[in-house]
Amino acid sequence: MNIGGFVKRVIIIVVDSLGVGELPDAYLYHDEGSNTLVHIAKAMGSLQIPNLESLGLGYLVDIPEIKKVAPPLGSYGKMGERSPGKDTTTGHWEMMGIILDRPFPTFPQGFPQDLMDRFHQAIGRKSLGNKVASGTEIIQELGLEHIRTGRPIVYTSADSVFQVAAHEETIPVKELYHICQKARQLLKGEYGVARVIARPFVTRDGKFVRTERRRDFSLPPPKETVLDLARKEGFEVIGIGKIEDIFAGQGLTEAIHAKNNSQGMETTLRKTR
Repeated sequence: MNIGGFVKRVIIIVVDSLGVGELPDAYLYHDEGSNTLVHIAKAMGSLQIPNLESLGLGYLVDIPEIKKVAPPLGSYGKMGERSPGKDTTTGHWEMMGIILDRPFPTFPQGFPQDLMDRFHQAIGRKSLGNKVASGTEIIQELGLEHIRTGRPIVYTSADSVFQVAAHEETIPVKELYHICQKARQLLKGEYGVARVIARPFVTRDGKFVRTERRRDFSLPPPKETVLDLARKEGFEVIGIGKIEDIFAGQGLTEAIHAKNNSQGMETTLRKTR
């Protein structure tokens, strides 16, 4: 990668989860037939994304409203991961040069009791949940019990994650982050999930809703990435959004967290001026 030659800067924008078709291993995750962008277009009835269309998106997906612009302004193509697994950490790490030889562990039956016992001892209280669940649904299911008992809600998903949800008035956000740091210290080796995720929520209009103060605690990359190499060459390496969390801060000269996609894009534009 000739960073110091003709390229002055590189901007990588990841539209997380916006897939354009299944990979050969989709069956391992019960994802046969997945094609997020096409399915969104069908559900919406009409999809207008002229900037992506101008770059050549019409050559990648069969959506009537998206034309095959000739000539496109950009290069286009589909990429498939070489690493096993389908989670955020695996994908981001591979883009920066790390190819894993095995997927991060998942826990479709919840986390083992011996691990949960050590987690409870570390945080000084028991927890609720410990199952695969939708994050928006489990806070409705267990939110009141959480407020009554003060116990955090622990859950996972099809991805390699250990998620901890807490009402901001029951467990302050900083304390929730501390709880997640304790979990991260325990979740290593055979229990080494890709991410521990803090999921704060509040009460709004009689319902529990998640706030924008989510935070991810990732395993550190096992070796150097392109980020590290660029930093060693004296370049600014700025991570915007959850990049610092995904790479555990490794290889960055500056990290800027964003509350949402709009703020992330605004920050990116500001940094490129």
